[in-house]
Amino acid sequence: MTTLVACSHGTRSSAGRTVIARIRAALAVAVPDAAVREAYVDVEQPEVAEVVAEAASRGPVVVLPLLLSTGFHTSVDIAAAVAPHPGAVAAEPLGPDGHLVRALRDRLAAVSGGDAGHRPGDHVVLAAAGSTDPAAARAVERMRDLLSARLPAPVTTGYGAGCAPGLPEAVAAARAAGARRVIAASYVLAPGHFAGLVHRAGADLVSAPLGDHPEVIAVAAQRYREARAALALAVG
Repeated sequence: MTTLVACSHGTRSSAGRTVIARIRAALAVAVPDAAVREAYVDVEQPEVAEVVAEAASRGPVVVLPLLLSTGFHTSVDIAAAVAPHPGAVAAEPLGPDGHLVRALRDRLAAVSGGDAGHRPGDHVVLAAAGSTDPAAARAVERMRDLLSARLPAPVTTGYGAGCAPGLPEAVAAARAAGARRVIAASYVLAPGHFAGLVHRAGADLVSAPLGDHPEVIAVAAQRYREARAALALAVG
């Protein structure tokens, strides 16, 4: 049986840990041919390299980043964890993807009574964690484009750290451009530090984190299957 290492960032938020645990549980149902294990790149234990090393001694391993964009943690931490093990591979991060657009739209509808991004004067800020890796910003910009194609309101980006504009600046810029209602679409997986930054950015409405939305589980299962197929080809 393949080990699916569900690797998240890690958080001190008890609510955030609960949400990530729910995602792992849903993944275990969605991919019953895999043994789901937890791992982290920061804050929590066990570390991803430790989990991969132990699991790779027993069979094939797919590390699934429970992360919405590429960045340091995927290109360095997770890449380094799988590199020594021929039977281990890293899946792509969850975003950008159309599944996540559907999840974002559902979260926006839930916070607004169904009209977020559709009322005249609305402006949606896609509120992401951010990264110093330029590829991460490009991935968020791609998600912005995908979401913008499904909403009549303007959609811009704002970041919690790592790149500009920051979340408060993005909200302020939307108002300066004439928005009557600024809605932050939380492009984060779970409650925690970055979700808190989104809430404090000054938007009129803030959607909930994506969490274990069925579309999140669907894209996570898809990323696993793609990586498992690639690994099978590589090892023959």
